[in-house]
Amino acid sequence: MIHQLIFARPKPGMSEAAFQGYWVNVHAVQFASKIPQIRRYLVNTRIPFSQDSGDALFSGMAEIWLANEEEQLASFQTREFLQGARADEPNWAAFWATLVLDTTTHTLLDGPPPSRDVKWVKYVVLLKRREGLPLETFRRYCLQVYGSQVLSLPALRRYQQCHVRDSFYAVGDSRFDAVDMFWFDDVTALEIALRSQVFQNLKADHGNFVETKYLFALAVEEHWIIGPDAR
Repeated sequence: MIHQLIFARPKPGMSEAAFQGYWVNVHAVQFASKIPQIRRYLVNTRIPFSQDSGDALFSGMAEIWLANEEEQLASFQTREFLQGARADEPNWAAFWATLVLDTTTHTLLDGPPPSRDVKWVKYVVLLKRREGLPLETFRRYCLQVYGSQVLSLPALRRYQQCHVRDSFYAVGDSRFDAVDMFWFDDVTALEIALRSQVFQNLKADHGNFVETKYLFALAVEEHWIIGPDAR
C-alpha cells in the first residue's frame, strides 16, 4: 500500500481559510475523490498552536492511499486526474510549492480506529536525516530508538512513522525522509505533550539523526473524504 502525503499552501492572494475551505469542500469532493484508484482520502487542515512561528511552510496535508505502483501510474492517466484534479490545482494552490511524498507507514501505537465521528488533533513533523547518515541507519534509528521514546508522551492516542519509499531516491535525494504523525484528543492535550519532559528529550535526540534546521511541524484537524474504510 502506498501512503501518499501531499503538502500544499494557498496560491498568492488567497487566504488560508479560503484555501482550506476550497480544498475540503470543492477540490477534494468534486475532483480528487473521483479518481477511481484512490482507496482512501483524507485532507488535514492546519490549525493554530503555541509553537507556530512565522509564515507556515504549508497550510495543510492530504493523505491518499493507493494499492500499488501500477494503480498509482494508472491514476495519473485517468480523465479524472488530468482534466479534473490536476486542472483544478491553479484555482487554489501554489502548485509550484507543493510537496508530494510517497511513503510506507509504520504504526507504532495503533490506538482506537479512525472515525469520522472522532475529531482528534494530529501533530505532523517532517524529518530530514542528518547529513552523512545512511538512509537505512536513519530508518532503523527512527523505528527502534526514537519511536520507542515517543510512546511515553502523555495523552498520545496514536503514533505513525511514514518513511519515504525507495523510489524517491532513484535519481537523487528526497527533500524529506520521513513524516511523524502523533494523534491527541485536542489542542490542549497536544500542548501538554509538547511541554512535557518526554518531548524535550525527543527534541534533544533529534540532533542524533536529523537535520534540525529542516524540521517543520504543523498541527492539523482531519477531514475524511473517502474513508476511514477503503472503498
